[in-house]
Amino acid sequence: MRYFVTGEQHRKSLLNTLVLMFLAYIALLWISNGLMYFHHMNLTPDSVIAYYLGSEEQFTQPRSYQGMLEVSHFHLFSMGMLVLTLTHLMLMTEFSVRLKIWLSSLTYIAAVADEAGGWLVRFVHPLFAYFKIAAFVMLELSLAVLLIVVITALIRAQIRMSKASSE
Repeated sequence: MRYFVTGEQHRKSLLNTLVLMFLAYIALLWISNGLMYFHHMNLTPDSVIAYYLGSEEQFTQPRSYQGMLEVSHFHLFSMGMLVLTLTHLMLMTEFSVRLKIWLSSLTYIAAVADEAGGWLVRFVHPLFAYFKIAAFVMLELSLAVLLIVVITALIRAQIRMSKASSE
């Protein structure tokens, strides 16, 4: 009864709507992340190697230590906040604890691996291009699954609240 007297059902509906709008924004970020990757390289090791080590045919220079450090500095913080936010939202869903742990771990590992991949190609060995590609694909897929899981849970909750208020 208190739930209806205090208006909490409306606040929960508003919160769900705000989170859905945030997730739509994150979906745009996910798309732009892929577009940026494919603007610079593709899913072939040669393109990754050319991007990080430079290419005489394309007249490009190797990525500089300072340039990579600046990108990593920003990415480590922003991706950390993004993954923290998405995994936190996923924790509030009704999905199994096993799925939550597995998906959270996979996403964190993928985010760190994606950032490390470029450094490994540039400063360790060009064959780490395979690692970079796999890390990028794993990050994009895990972020997509996180988005889908949270959006699905919120839509289900919205439907349940609508049915409960109409009864």
